[in-house]
Amino acid sequence: MSYKLPKLLYSYDSLEPYIDKETMEIHHTRHHQTYIDNVNRILANTCYLTYSASELIKNLQTIDIEEKESLKNNLGGHINHSLFWLNLKLGTKLNGNLKLAIKKQFSSFENFVSLFEEAALKHFGSGWIWLINSLGKLKIVTTINQNNPLMGEKINGFFGNPIICLDIWEHAYYLKYKNRRIEYIKSYWNIVNWEEAERRFLLKNI
Repeated sequence: MSYKLPKLLYSYDSLEPYIDKETMEIHHTRHHQTYIDNVNRILANTCYLTYSASELIKNLQTIDIEEKESLKNNLGGHINHSLFWLNLKLGTKLNGNLKLAIKKQFSSFENFVSLFEEAALKHFGSGWIWLINSLGKLKIVTTINQNNPLMGEKINGFFGNPIICLDIWEHAYYLKYKNRRIEYIKSYWNIVNWEEAERRFLLKNI
């Protein structure tokens, strides 16, 4: 099989004014598609095209392939963006088990938001900010470039199942926010899909 660009569950303009239509369309159809094209090229005529993306990303260290670093970057880009699109939706609220877990781990939702935003602002260059479930404990972590928490400790220094994520590559926000990363970060809370986050929190594995 080959990997394909996932369809969005919403229109490109449905997240406005927080993310504009042009950014969403370019981000999805060009940036994400490029990662997928590269993964398919790298894996062509290998046995690894029979593996799921999550299987590959969890076992990068054992994969015997010439372009392993390129595979890591592009497969990470594909998985990260696939998670990100599902992570976005207008009008949902934090409830249930995840709400209780966030309050227990971070004292309050407001404190969690503050720590998440601080991590996003301090992160230098391109990357991602995550809330992960690491062995039953919630953690806010960052990854560089297109690294993903599922890649494990040898690559990131930690392992965990993603619950929510924020893309802080400039292509994710620069058309609308320019160098005002803080505004983009704060706008994120208006479009987090907390229903999907709750579903991921309850999963043992992604």
